[in-house]
Amino acid sequence: MQAILEQWASVRHPVIGMVHLRPLPGSPRFAGDFDAVIEAAVADAKTWEAAGANGLMVENFGDVPFYKGDVPRETVAAMTRVAVELRRAVPGLPLGINVLRNDGLSALAVAAAVGASYIRVNVLSGSAVTDQGVIEGQAAALMRYRKALGADIKVLADVRVKHAAPLAERPLQDEVEELVKRAGADAVIVSGTGTGKPTDPSHAAEVKRYAGDVPVLIGSGADAQSIPQLKGACNGFIVGSAAKPGGKIDEPVDLDLAKQVIGVT
Repeated sequence: MQAILEQWASVRHPVIGMVHLRPLPGSPRFAGDFDAVIEAAVADAKTWEAAGANGLMVENFGDVPFYKGDVPRETVAAMTRVAVELRRAVPGLPLGINVLRNDGLSALAVAAAVGASYIRVNVLSGSAVTDQGVIEGQAAALMRYRKALGADIKVLADVRVKHAAPLAERPLQDEVEELVKRAGADAVIVSGTGTGKPTDPSHAAEVKRYAGDVPVLIGSGADAQSIPQLKGACNGFIVGSAAKPGGKIDEPVDLDLAKQVIGVT
């Protein structure tokens, strides 16, 4: 994540703004108008830019229920198209890709194709029990694929990812150190139990202590009220629902709410 951090050198706690995509073609809730999906994504990205965000992360949040591993071809194609439009609309903001629930290889392929800077991988190391079933880490395949592509794309990886539980309880120190030293994560994401759920500052501080020099990002529940208490326990924030009216993910990003969040970082 070094190149990203260099871009953010003047920012103490950079904010990555979430672009939650509406249902994509092929998913059960797709409304039949892909242009509307793109327009909504571009609008959110521009709002984040206007609010002063330091980066973006786009994910196929509307595609529930999620595949636990490889997604269909039409999802990869759709996310690539959206990412191209986001790069064109806000060329000055680094872009990240997250293909839910855990298709890191597709995320990496999209990122390489569009010139994105980073990807998010929910389960890079170990195994997690999720609403999609048991998901196993994919570090070996992902890191070899990144090497084969020759891509300078950073991997932001969750520890004890939200909407999940470890298959077997293990010491947090072991999980974080293995995520960094053995799986190769470039940054660690720590979250609450679900989307928009608060992250425990003491838990985040513990992760940060074990992560050493590797950046730690808060991945859920960061808002204008909680950020002051979380800043000492992390290096940055990924913000989504806190910038939506009423915290509703289906709503567009609100400029005033986004500014409030960024204003306290």
